[in-house]
Amino acid sequence: MVDVAVIDYGMGNLHSVAKAIEHVAPQLKVEVTSEASSVARASRVVFPGQGAMPDCVRELDARGLREAVLDAAREKPFLGICIGLQMLFDRSEEGDTPGLGLLRGQVRRFPAAKMVDAQGARLKVPHMGWNEVRQTVAHPLWQGIAQGSRFYFVHSYYPEPATRDFIAGECTYGVPFACAAARDNVFAVQFHPEKSDKAGLKLLTNFATWQPAAQRSGRKAAASPAA
Repeated sequence: MVDVAVIDYGMGNLHSVAKAIEHVAPQLKVEVTSEASSVARASRVVFPGQGAMPDCVRELDARGLREAVLDAAREKPFLGICIGLQMLFDRSEEGDTPGLGLLRGQVRRFPAAKMVDAQGARLKVPHMGWNEVRQTVAHPLWQGIAQGSRFYFVHSYYPEPATRDFIAGECTYGVPFACAAARDNVFAVQFHPEKSDKAGLKLLTNFATWQPAAQRSGRKAAASPAA
């Protein structure tokens, strides 16, 4: 039985993610896999990624992993990282590439005209380095992570959700942008928790024990009228 499947579709810092999860949760069996059957058997799934969105989508399909990813994102604790966040949306401007359509919205390139800091200095793209994250909702994966904690980013594109309903975190780099999304059993981030020191390792620790089914049940119970 695989506890955590880290999806290998030929893109991304896969083994660093796997090693970080093994470090924070040594009791779990972590497997880097390109097999849809292994993803289906896993209790939890991590969908990391780096590189160009068109390449990532092509490799995902070439390895027969699209349906396995979609099924995992519907049914089990699911963590998307970097491209693993962007691919959840409808479409990306990068190559005008269709995404998986699990979250409504588009992925945009940082607008060149707005790439200036508060002092008017030009900002480089890609956005590379440490930046503060504003948690916009309470979530089990934010537990024990201070508001305004810094995480490590490497990206030129960012998600622009169609609604604020599932935005879980925001950041500013020339423009404010959504850097974390959460819906039911899915949590996805633009930054790299495996490269983000204590805050990133804490997020991975939280993911290793996250029980979204219990979370949903708790919301339903809280919304129910008292007997």
